[in-house]
Amino acid sequence: MPAWNEINSEIDSLSAHNAHDLVRKKYLKELSDKTGRPVIGYYSGFLWKRDKEGRFHAECAISDLDMNGFMAVIHGLPKDKGLDLILHTPGGGIEAARGIVEYLYKIFGKDLRAIVPHMAMSAGTMIACAAQKILLGKHSCLGPTDPQIRGYAAMGILAEVDRAMQEIKADQMKAILWQQVFAKYPPAFISDCERSVEGARTMVKEWLQHNMLSGATDPEAAAETVISQLMDYSGTTEHSHHFLIDKCMDIGLTIEAIESDQELQERVLSVHHCYMASFARSTSLKIIDNSNGQTWTVDGAT
Repeated sequence: MPAWNEINSEIDSLSAHNAHDLVRKKYLKELSDKTGRPVIGYYSGFLWKRDKEGRFHAECAISDLDMNGFMAVIHGLPKDKGLDLILHTPGGGIEAARGIVEYLYKIFGKDLRAIVPHMAMSAGTMIACAAQKILLGKHSCLGPTDPQIRGYAAMGILAEVDRAMQEIKADQMKAILWQQVFAKYPPAFISDCERSVEGARTMVKEWLQHNMLSGATDPEAAAETVISQLMDYSGTTEHSHHFLIDKCMDIGLTIEAIESDQELQERVLSVHHCYMASFARSTSLKIIDNSNGQTWTVDGAT
């Protein structure tokens, strides 16, 4: 398996100015040749493209703009062989994620396989949950699917509301303290949090129930078990909490270890290293590719 250093050496050996693109496309095709399925890489440069405070560029997140990329790279792919979607993302817009999933369903049906070589967090986890199975490595992780509203954790706000009600019921004087806390939120903010949490829960539960867990004895109950764990605010340390492969299996997701097929592991990780090298060598913030060589990017230089 070409590791990081070998991938970079291969890129350096080519004289073309877009050598990193050529090498990445080569390994994407090799992965598709191995699986016999079309492959789309949906990669964010969020680990590379950060400001002095450590915050990643806003365009690294999942957004409605990305639909243009999926439309571009889906063109020309076979539609009757399913799809392998390689994900690396910090998350982003929930409705943008919904749009991507529903579009993929319409094109490829439910035969989707999510491959996560490293990280698919938040709304990225939601997209992965729409697949029939998720491939994870020992180093891979998913994350909580609790929505963020205007920079605040929606479930954290609702937990605060519950705590306030309990404390005020026990001691009316606490109302003065909590009034100051809630005064910082704009009108209808708590209602927006409730709507967002319920919308995310319902969306992911339906995807799980009707695809990944459709073969369970009770698909609805199985999906509820999974989503309750993914949205367990009190059971996670922060929004970027990492659910590693064993935890993902324990909560009921259909997981396949990338390491169970050595050749597949080598090809998946080679693709991953190629994307990391591309972000390190370019101004791209996001890259969406297919295994036929078509590419769409969001460039931070524009």
